[in-house]
Amino acid sequence: QLVESGGGLAQPGGSLRLSCEASGDTYAIAWFRQAPGKERIAVSCINFSDSKTFHRDSVKGRFTISREDAKKTVYLHMNSLKPEDTAVYYCTTVTRWPDGSQGSWGQGTQVTVSS
Repeated sequence: QLVESGGGLAQPGGSLRLSCEASGDTYAIAWFRQAPGKERIAVSCINFSDSKTFHRDSVKGRFTISREDAKKTVYLHMNSLKPEDTAVYYCTTVTRWPDGSQGSWGQGTQVTVSS
């Protein structure tokens, strides 16, 4: 199980950085989000074998994903935030982007974008 942190309140146009602490080896880690009343969707992913990154269209150019191996941590850097980015964000292991098998889910971290 991975542990998410770093959520909070941001104004439209603002930035937040989410952290995902991992344990053990994995092929890839992805961030998902779930807005109230909606299904959980994949947002971004990073492969550990070749560091390739993937993003859903709605966050391309605004979100980046990176990893820090020494801390076994994956970061989601969110810039130019929009109210529609408001959701609970989760990280998990995945076997393939965007529809591979997913690992277990943690409690997530709330991101609220509002003025």
